[in-house]
Amino acid sequence: MHSLGILGVGELSEKVVIGLRRSGFDGPILLSPRNAQRAALLAHEHGCQVLGSNQAVIDRSELVILGVRPHSLGELANEVRLRPGQRLVSLAAGVSLAQLAAAFPGALCIRAMLSYAAQYNQSTVVVCPPDALTTQRLGPLGKLVVLQSEPEFELATVAACMNGWFYFLLHDLQQWLMDKGLPAAEARALVLGNLQDCVTSAEQQPGYTLKALGQAIATPGTFTADGLAVLMHQPVSATWGAACEVVLDALLTRADLADR
Repeated sequence: MHSLGILGVGELSEKVVIGLRRSGFDGPILLSPRNAQRAALLAHEHGCQVLGSNQAVIDRSELVILGVRPHSLGELANEVRLRPGQRLVSLAAGVSLAQLAAAFPGALCIRAMLSYAAQYNQSTVVVCPPDALTTQRLGPLGKLVVLQSEPEFELATVAACMNGWFYFLLHDLQQWLMDKGLPAAEARALVLGNLQDCVTSAEQQPGYTLKALGQAIATPGTFTADGLAVLMHQPVSATWGAACEVVLDALLTRADLADR
């Protein structure tokens, strides 16, 4: 069983550990001493080991997950050395493979992205470039998407930001129902339930575009079509598209500046 090390025990790393144990992974999970309280709790509740230093974690791990913030990357790189060919799976958003390779010479660098839903094994798990051991280890955390190139991965990062935006859209829809008199719990159940209905239907019909699935419901003369006409007159998609462009531009600008 491959040992797995984690450098930077933050909230996302914590969710990864919980999801791995829920999936049945019983191999060694070695934690850096960063965020000592969180690491100690994971060690107690999920059978992990907290080691004395970041280098100790690297020395005893087959695969290392990098969970530190991008601004902490330089400091970490100055204090550790990875073995030639040792896998380093980075969860740091916006840090390119070239930057990782420069910071950790000789390591086999891979980028990955997932959400807090990893703790429930329901996250979208994005990996780039393809790597069999990484996908084997992270795949059980949810639905796996393997990408070939970094431009694709940056677009996936934008998609991951949508994850956070959706909560605010769902909140607004719930709030409208509450303002009209529905109790909060029932309004929440209706909004989330209808979203789940939509996702389930789309997943079960991959041969249809998302637009086609919507058009099959919003047929002329239906209440759905009446509401859609208002939405199309004042398209929210334009605002969402602008938000996507801002994030993508920030990702590409950061990568460009780092390469100079």
